[in-house]
Amino acid sequence: MKAHKISQAPIPMRSVGPIKITGPVLEEKISVPLATYETPLWPSVGRGARVSALTDGIKATVVDERMSRSILLEADDAEAAMLALSSIKSRMSDINAVVAESSRFAKLIDMHSQIVANLIYLRLEFTTGDASGHNMVTNAADKIIPWVLSEYPQLRYSSISGNYCSDKKATAVNGILGRGKYVVTEILIPRDVCERRLKTTPEKVVDLNIKKNLIGTMVAGGLRSANAHYANMLLAFYLATGQDAANIIEGSQGIVHAEVRDGDLYFSCTIPNLIMGSVGNGKGIDFVEENLAQLGCKEDREPGANARRLAAICAATVLCGELSLLAAQTNPGELMEAHLKLER
Repeated sequence: MKAHKISQAPIPMRSVGPIKITGPVLEEKISVPLATYETPLWPSVGRGARVSALTDGIKATVVDERMSRSILLEADDAEAAMLALSSIKSRMSDINAVVAESSRFAKLIDMHSQIVANLIYLRLEFTTGDASGHNMVTNAADKIIPWVLSEYPQLRYSSISGNYCSDKKATAVNGILGRGKYVVTEILIPRDVCERRLKTTPEKVVDLNIKKNLIGTMVAGGLRSANAHYANMLLAFYLATGQDAANIIEGSQGIVHAEVRDGDLYFSCTIPNLIMGSVGNGKGIDFVEENLAQLGCKEDREPGANARRLAAICAATVLCGELSLLAAQTNPGELMEAHLKLER
């Protein structure tokens, strides 16, 4: 077989910030690398970063973390499926003993299921240390399936993945149950900072968020999503830090919330499907390792801590870009004027 040369064609990359981040994961001002062909993204995120430095910072909270793989099994009928499933769910400790044979870091923490006719869709949810966990949970599932089939001979194998996971697809289940890191970022922006730096008012941002992100997305038939452009910041951050970029499909499902508090602007981005890791596939490339080190995500910490830190930084970056774009769109012509100026 002929060997193919692997290309490492560069994508324009720039460090933006620093972003002031607070909360239980980190308390720092940190610059973030963003790789993108959409060059106006850098100054846009940069504007959000400058605003963060004039406040108490962006508070980033990792609410939950889990990686899922749904296996698909078959029974003779729905009753047999129900009885087997009830028993399987009562044996978490037995299953975790099987999982331990596949990885030092994977741990089964929950199971969800759907029975359709005689089919069992079993969503297995794991913690995976500092890895995003795609391969880790698939490997664990590969060990679980033969154990299940030996313990429950009335069941049959159908697929290692039944799409109830759901990987790289926009689905309701990920937004409801979470897949990857579930992160909430929040910032309180004084009115004068909003007016001077964002060229708008808290009331205008709140009004636009309702009419554009909430109602507009509903009119468009959006699924578990109410934001302006999460995907832009996610892709740039993912490419710079060696993540599986296709995961921005579910990653960009998230909700922006804004309200006026005593005349100031409270602005928040919720991202329930932020899939990323500081180790694993995609890492090991020089610029990726340098970027992860710059972000402080290659330190000697307890398993999972570097990945949570990376997710918190990524989510704060998303807030910076989301805030800047919404502010720009409250003013007629500002968005296009910026693109024409920065891209030409």
